[in-house]
Amino acid sequence: QVQLVESGGGLVQAGDSLRLSCAASGYTFSSYNMAWFRQAPGKEREFVASITWGSGTTVYTDSVKGRFSISRDNAKNTVYLQMNSLKPEDTAVYYCARDMKNYRLGNLPRVESQYDYWGQGTQVTVSS
Repeated sequence: QVQLVESGGGLVQAGDSLRLSCAASGYTFSSYNMAWFRQAPGKEREFVASITWGSGTTVYTDSVKGRFSISRDNAKNTVYLQMNSLKPEDTAVYYCARDMKNYRLGNLPRVESQYDYWGQGTQVTVSS
C-alpha cells in the first residue's frame, strides 16, 4: 500500500536550517508530482511547495520563496524540503502528499483535494 513517512523535524532557533525528508513506498514514485503542506496551531493546513514528477518544475507559496527549496531523488523514492532562514511563523506540522494524478502536466495543484495520500507529519518548531 502507499506510504509516505516524513522525518527531519525538530526544535530550532530563528535563522537556523532544517531539511525534511519524505520516504515514499508502495507505488511508482517517479510518476507522481509531490508536495509539502503545513498546519500551524489553530490554522488550516496550507500549501508550501510542490515539484513535478520529473523535477522540472517547482512552485512555492510566497511566504517561503527564497528560503525553502523542494527537491526529489527518484532513485531513493524521497522528496525533500530544505528550509533555511527559519522564522517563528514557520512553526507547524509539515506533511508530504502525493498528487492524485500520475504524470500530471500543466500547473501544479496547490489545494489539498488534489492530493490523495498523506504522511503522518513532522513537527517543526522555530523559537525566536
